[in-house]
Amino acid sequence: MFPIGDDNSDRRIQPVVNYAIIGINILVFLLLQQLGSNEAFTAAFSLVPREITTGIDLVRPIVIHDSLGHTGSIPQNAAPLGVYFNILSSMFMHGGIAHIFGNMLFLFIFGDNLENAIGHVRYAVFYLLCGIAAAAGQIIMGPDSAIPMLGASGAISGVLGGYILLFPTRQVRSIIFYSVVTVPAFVAIGIWIVYQIMLGYLTPSDGGGVAYAAHIGGFVAGLAMIKIFAIGKNTT
Repeated sequence: MFPIGDDNSDRRIQPVVNYAIIGINILVFLLLQQLGSNEAFTAAFSLVPREITTGIDLVRPIVIHDSLGHTGSIPQNAAPLGVYFNILSSMFMHGGIAHIFGNMLFLFIFGDNLENAIGHVRYAVFYLLCGIAAAAGQIIMGPDSAIPMLGASGAISGVLGGYILLFPTRQVRSIIFYSVVTVPAFVAIGIWIVYQIMLGYLTPSDGGGVAYAAHIGGFVAGLAMIKIFAIGKNTT
């Protein structure tokens, strides 16, 4: 099931923060990552769990051996602004066109409703905190990992967590089996989070690829925080 739109009939404000976040992600990918071809920049500003837990900036390629007996080398570059800054910078970077397209589509569909519900400033803080919580989730699951982590997926997962709690029955248009159907948000997002949990369970902790622990961590953070950020706001 792939969401393509939702009901925005009650939106009262322009989601300028959501648009700004989308714009920053696209500009970083186009201008700084150069469509993913600038490997030096990506290696320098990605989040590496081992760097966070040890405080040591890894500047040379790391040789790893996975659970299947494969050997590989992971490029590492010095972090110009320090390893802890990469918690923030990694939230605005992506590994490829499909990665950023999917993330920005989800943010475009679901983020505006949340910003409308809690306001511009609260939404900006909520988004960043969800991204930090997502990074923490991935670090906790693999504190010694040298595999770089990047992408807005964790923060967007937090947006989904907030959305499903505030708007569980809002209608979401989704593609399923080559047909467009309309389902409640708890169905569309519920299927997504179950999928993340299953993949997270099946993915080896030393494997690369998608940071499923970050997705789950961000989602849980969004669930836990959204009611606090919605205090004093009319979210009905």
